[in-house]
Amino acid sequence: MKTSYKAGSLSLAGAVAMGTGVMIGAGIFALTGQVAELSGPLFPLAFLLAAVISGFSAYTYIKVSNKYPSAGGIAMILNKAYGPATITGGAAMLMALSMIINESLVARTFATYVLRLFDVGQSEVLIPILALGLIIFAFLINIAGNQIISGLSKVAAIAKIGGILVFGTLVLWAAGFSFQPAASGVADETSITGFLAGVALAILAFKGFTTITNSGGEVKNPNRNVGRAIMISLAICLVVYMLVAFAVGSTLSISEIGQARDYSLAEAARPAFGEAGVWFTVIIAIIATASGVIASIFAVSRMIAMLTDMKLVPHKHFDMPGNIQTHALVYTVIAAGLLAAFFDLGRIASMGAIFYLVMDVIIHWGVLRRLREDVGANPAVLICAILFDLVALGAFLVMKAMSDPAIIVISASGILAIFVFEKIYLSRRRKNEEADEADHHG
Repeated sequence: MKTSYKAGSLSLAGAVAMGTGVMIGAGIFALTGQVAELSGPLFPLAFLLAAVISGFSAYTYIKVSNKYPSAGGIAMILNKAYGPATITGGAAMLMALSMIINESLVARTFATYVLRLFDVGQSEVLIPILALGLIIFAFLINIAGNQIISGLSKVAAIAKIGGILVFGTLVLWAAGFSFQPAASGVADETSITGFLAGVALAILAFKGFTTITNSGGEVKNPNRNVGRAIMISLAICLVVYMLVAFAVGSTLSISEIGQARDYSLAEAARPAFGEAGVWFTVIIAIIATASGVIASIFAVSRMIAMLTDMKLVPHKHFDMPGNIQTHALVYTVIAAGLLAAFFDLGRIASMGAIFYLVMDVIIHWGVLRRLREDVGANPAVLICAILFDLVALGAFLVMKAMSDPAIIVISASGILAIFVFEKIYLSRRRKNEEADEADHHG
């Protein structure tokens, strides 16, 4: 059974809309509060530094994708760098899982903002129910096909980017365009380690550009447009993030952001515009998070389907109708739903950051060692990308070791389990292929 990719089914504008759909859905509404808690009053700079690091990362993906555009972008890069080895399958699965984690993160963020419209508090029951409802809705939209996804992404991108720009401008206007941190009764300070840990988490707000890489085989004129779509998406998101970060930071103190960390944008609108501001922000959040989940499920299902085609992961259809893409959608939705049901926003984001940064280092190292001459990549840029990732990851692990060591154990166990699983699966597959070949010749 083969997957079915439709070459040229995504325009440049569609690819940009999909990339910004994933990034802005996660970055602004899911992570602003958590990044501020880690990085302190300078948290807008954490987003700026995260954009710089993501730009270095994007260089690697663009260089390889320009020469070898593929519908399974990241899996293809890993396969080119390492061959069909355990590290290829393991790192690709880390990326797929970080994307699934992103879906559950954004789905729970959707739920926390929806509940701001009703006087029910942050219900431990309603949040996972609403998150699961959004994930199922996103699955149904994805089943409908690329044109509907692309069309919805464009409409949602315009609505949410326009809405967020209005939000940021009005809140800053109400604060007198001071760009100064809001006053607090206590000293809001942070360490260098805390700031860098915030940067590591903020990188999640930009990693949505990989969604475009994973859809490379479906983008029109991919050798040119994949790279253009990635850079345009990163630039749009940086402008939006900086505006909102300054708006939130100039209205709420760090302690106030911490108290409302899962819905900090809604609270930032309240002082100047009351309930009307909260409603406006919540509606934009709903559009942003819903479109983010739809776009992310689209990309990760393509990636899992490609891994299946490459025989890097096993596939069982369990008597389901449809092709591998459809089955991958089902697996993606089930995994995202389980995470959304049982993990809170902070832990989901932490796991996503660790998985993504580890995978990112593996990709840069592989391109540096094996592909840099083939794709014309500058080794100095690749080395910088690796160092930036390692510094951010190291600081993040130090902070989590002090505040939530369990999530490090969970993440490390998950990484180990993925690579052990890949090792066993690939060994058995090779033995079966050798046995089949022996039988054939016998």
